[in-house]
Amino acid sequence: MRTITLTLGLSALIAGCAGAPVSSTTDPANADPATAERVDALMRDYAGDGPGASLLVLRDGQAVLRRGYGRAVLEDGAAATPQTNYRLASISKQFTAAAVLLLAQDGKLGLDDPIKRWLPSLPKAAEAITIRQILSHTSGLIDYEDVMPPEFDDRDRQMHDRDVLRVLEDQDRTYFIPGQGYRYSNSGYALLALTVEKASGKSFATFLRERIFLPLGMRDTVAYERDVSEVAHRAYGYSFGEGRWTRTDQSPTSAVLGDGGIYSSIDDLARWDAALYDDRLLSDASRRLAFSPHTSTDLADVAYGYGWRITGETLWHSGESIGFRNVIVRYPQRRLTVVLLSNRNDPEPYRLALRIAELYLPDAAGAGR
Repeated sequence: MRTITLTLGLSALIAGCAGAPVSSTTDPANADPATAERVDALMRDYAGDGPGASLLVLRDGQAVLRRGYGRAVLEDGAAATPQTNYRLASISKQFTAAAVLLLAQDGKLGLDDPIKRWLPSLPKAAEAITIRQILSHTSGLIDYEDVMPPEFDDRDRQMHDRDVLRVLEDQDRTYFIPGQGYRYSNSGYALLALTVEKASGKSFATFLRERIFLPLGMRDTVAYERDVSEVAHRAYGYSFGEGRWTRTDQSPTSAVLGDGGIYSSIDDLARWDAALYDDRLLSDASRRLAFSPHTSTDLADVAYGYGWRITGETLWHSGESIGFRNVIVRYPQRRLTVVLLSNRNDPEPYRLALRIAELYLPDAAGAGR
């Protein structure tokens, strides 16, 4: 989704507006109080009466820290808790990729299928683009955010995945020869959601619910559709400016599901993380595909799999949208995961998640940088 430009020094301004720390602490019995106290110090920007965050640390399949900070809803003062559901933004892409891999396991589609097999209205320039290339952002597809029709400049008018397809039907060009470059593509993941619908015969949201969320016990996780579904324990997004917080929960691109439309909580993402270690959902072969570095990216130390970034021994992905900034960082060989979800436009959480991981794995310092 669209990236928010942040003002330098915003974290300091936000921290200065925070009151006494507010933490909804529901740590498990095996939590280390001293380490939790150090985590609280690192999370101080989220504590108080402003928009907050939920934080989870998993080690060896068990939660060792599970906390909420600050507020999920400013207007009624609802606290952020482990059950709070945040808009995941681009963390959603790992679920879109998993849906595609499930259909490949079922024999319903092939990763080397041309995308035009499933979406034939795409222009001639898309003829060489495969599903595999879209998964790894090597398709060269035009960014739909850059060619949105003017009617979507109105915040109350939102694009959907099918609108992305309609916009791309008029873009008979690509940024580069498909398979010959890398460019992060929200367009591609919107097209993957539509492909899932074509191959499965179900709506994308229904497929996710029936094949991923419910089987894993992720009962509050949803690909949110306004006037169709509801978000339980919902956090609303906020941005800080001119000395105050303003609700900025939705943008014209917030209804596109394939690239960023899922809401989830740290409790449900603990169930997702557990499923990534065995074959209860994806086969060994599918997980290897998702977690393998298929391409280098525009960052020297980061490769991309299918819905996952890869840096050193870590699998991770961030998610940024108007009013939300999130990250999941996994150290699969060390059986450690940190999930940080927030309903504010700042601070950026990736480096913070790495610092928190270092408290639980001191010898992993710098491994995910």
